[in-house]
Amino acid sequence: MTQPPRIQIDLGSATPVNRQIVDQLRTRLVEGTLAPGAVLPSVRRLAVDLGVHFNTVADAYRTLANEGWLDVAQGRSVRVVERAVPAAGPEARDLFRQRLRQLVAEARAAGMSPAILSRELAALAERMKS
Repeated sequence: MTQPPRIQIDLGSATPVNRQIVDQLRTRLVEGTLAPGAVLPSVRRLAVDLGVHFNTVADAYRTLANEGWLDVAQGRSVRVVERAVPAAGPEARDLFRQRLRQLVAEARAAGMSPAILSRELAALAERMKS
């Protein structure tokens, strides 16, 4: 197994734990820090490591499998799959806008200006190009 992903769970967050797992793994997948062929911890292993119910991890893995990121089958290793990145369809764009609205609201509540948000987003997109 490759180095297990470091996932930090905030039990006090309004974001459900399974969503926190999905978001953190998806970020690593998009960045390429979890490359195709990488083996992830089993559902039970990750659940024990995080101190959460195994169904929470199973749901997160299932979500990423449905998005085409993971190969998850009972009794086999969980692996990152080789994936062609499809053009974003309407559902993906809607989900992106919803998540972006939430992030912008959190940043604005923390005192970030629209100009700073714009610069940060542009810089992040540039770094993630490759």
